Amino acid sequence: MIVAPAPVETRPEVTIADVLAAQSRLDGTVVRTPVGQYPDVDRAAGTAVVVKHENAQRTGAFKARGASNLLLSMSDAERARGVVAYSTGNHAQGVAYAARLTGTACTIVMPDDPNPVKLRAVLDQGADVLLHGATFDDARAQATALAEASGARLVGAANEPDIIAGVGTLYLELFQQAPGLDVLVVPVGGGSGGAAAGLVAAAVAPGTEVIGVQSAASPAAHDSWHTGALLDRPNTTRAEGLAVGCGFAVTQALMGRHLADFVLVTDEQITAAQRLYLTGAHTVAEGAGAAALAAVLADPARFAGRRVGVVCTGGNASADELRRALERADAPTPD
Repeated sequence: MIVAPAPVETRPEVTIADVLAAQSRLDGTVVRTPVGQYPDVDRAAGTAVVVKHENAQRTGAFKARGASNLLLSMSDAERARGVVAYSTGNHAQGVAYAARLTGTACTIVMPDDPNPVKLRAVLDQGADVLLHGATFDDARAQATALAEASGARLVGAANEPDIIAGVGTLYLELFQQAPGLDVLVVPVGGGSGGAAAGLVAAAVAPGTEVIGVQSAASPAAHDSWHTGALLDRPNTTRAEGLAVGCGFAVTQALMGRHLADFVLVTDEQITAAQRLYLTGAHTVAEGAGAAALAAVLADPARFAGRRVGVVCTGGNASADELRRALERADAPTPD
């Protein structure tokens, strides 16, 4: 029998108290990442942009927060059965990191032909890796079957209250580091980041508008949010951290209550934002990590005169990805 979380409809509501408990639990396990503001980025965006650098987090992405909170919340008996996770990369690294931290056996299912930077990082954490299928959704099906056969705990990236609470700690930090944000733009794949951002903003910064952003090439979360139904959609984005083909109930419920809007950007706009991060902020952003900035650059009139927060959720870009960003002739460049 599968050892999995409770059914979605019976899972506890995530609250700000859970985020505060996660912050205490994660003390010393994850790092308080910096924020930065860059003249070249501000000029390109036409407004003040504050960047939260989760690309400086352990494992190079925000996912370490949620995975660590979940595994540290498990009992010894639960951890003894091991964990299985599915991911295009950053959730895999986060779970592998947390498993190593807690001495938990860990198997990660990733789609075939994963980002080599992320694959190597997962293996370096000591996890077993199984490559299966072409997409995130193929990997999810295989991981579910593997957990059912082995009795391990299946760790999803979205419908997990403890993961959402752990991710929420980055937004507690951000609102402490950069008070007075008018708007916060957050990349969304499965939705743990968008759900956590909206939840924390509602509790500690209710005057901040929170906007989700996803790639138009993988719009499942966006379309689910706008229709109020959990939808399957084509999943072809190059930004593997956004490459999710369906909506998830727990994160959609929270985003439905707390996001002011949810927008799409193209993969080309994401690549242009990666280039601006490289040239204007001297920082490496993977595709998903650049999506929030891409949304600001794509609609300058919307953000003009506002103090904007964006989260660079990860920096685990491959060499080919960075080369493509630097070769883009139509990318925004500083004046």
